[in-house]
Amino acid sequence: MSLMDAPAYNARRENLKRNLLIGTGVTLLLIAVIALAGIITGHGWFFSNLGAEHKIDKFLTAVEKKDFTTAYGIYVNDQDWQQHPYKYSNYPLQRFTEDWTTYSPAGEVIKSHHVDKSIVDGSGPFGTGVIVAVTVNGSKRIFIWYERKDGTLTYPTPHIFEYK
Repeated sequence: MSLMDAPAYNARRENLKRNLLIGTGVTLLLIAVIALAGIITGHGWFFSNLGAEHKIDKFLTAVEKKDFTTAYGIYVNDQDWQQHPYKYSNYPLQRFTEDWTTYSPAGEVIKSHHVDKSIVDGSGPFGTGVIVAVTVNGSKRIFIWYERKDGTLTYPTPHIFEYK
């Protein structure tokens, strides 16, 4: 085929190519913005830590309401824990209640809280767990660990971090 035998210009095909390139570019830009927005706002890549933050928010709300049976179920990630309390004999409800009232991480009864920020910790791109920073009673910062593999919570966390 020589240059003189080139196929005729197909405007429809060229428009399709251009639109596909623009669409691909916009999609990639949107993915990058969402990924970075999660990091910048302190909620993890693609906002992947929001689930852990929500769970800790529910946990602390139950503690504030003094609903320790619900809070304990969230802490051990087992809403039916009362049907098999022997499974948690190493950390029973009575000890849990003392830890979150008398010996609270805030040094006093938790009356209010605000989930501030979270970071991923551990190995892998999304880590083995999430450290969630919370301000309780308006001024005291505490950090709670969320374990990804089983959904349990732990205090204190293996690490803490600085933030504004």
